[in-house]
Amino acid sequence: MNNMQNTYDLSGSRQAVQHRVLRNTYWLLALSMVPTVFGAVLGVALHLPLHGGLMALAFLAIAFGFIWGIEKNKDSGVGVALLLGFTFFMGLWLTPLLSRILGFSNGGFLIMTAFGGTAAVFAVLASVATVSKRDFSGMGTWLFAGVIILLLASVANIFLHIPALAIVVSVVAIAIFSAYILYDVQQIINGGETNYIRATLSLYLDVYNIFANLLSLLGIFGGNRD
Repeated sequence: MNNMQNTYDLSGSRQAVQHRVLRNTYWLLALSMVPTVFGAVLGVALHLPLHGGLMALAFLAIAFGFIWGIEKNKDSGVGVALLLGFTFFMGLWLTPLLSRILGFSNGGFLIMTAFGGTAAVFAVLASVATVSKRDFSGMGTWLFAGVIILLLASVANIFLHIPALAIVVSVVAIAIFSAYILYDVQQIINGGETNYIRATLSLYLDVYNIFANLLSLLGIFGGNRD
């Protein structure tokens, strides 16, 4: 009887931790959108020249530096500060894309459509990951390999400028990072991820990449210069 009671107590404690991590993750994810918007608005207002291969390489170096710092400080308030700084930086990096989209007469509508589409994708897939009995953990290795290939293709196309490759990269990126939402949320639900700062970083990158690539596709196929 005591063993059974201990099992129930342990299960209840584990579920409480998982729910707390998920709740804190969603709150911090929502908060992280604020510096992202500020960074994007500032970048567009200042017309920051974030173009070219060298800028892309510098971006990757700074981004991975932030990610390294967040991982090292994931158990402290410094980690939260670095995460918010990272999201501001990522907002700045949207400058070229947003400037191009705002050059269309329907640019504002395209941005809101991409935002709404991204929110819908996240809401649906996060809900599926929460209630589904299916185990998505096996996707992790394949998704990581897909991201590496995607990153290499994206860097290559900075120099190659092949429009068809850009479209393929965006479509594949949306598919991969949508699948990552299933994987990352279920990691929290199943107790595979117990740090809300690291969990927020993962989900933020999922959402950011879906938004950026969806907006890019909308600009290609729906941009109106009239």
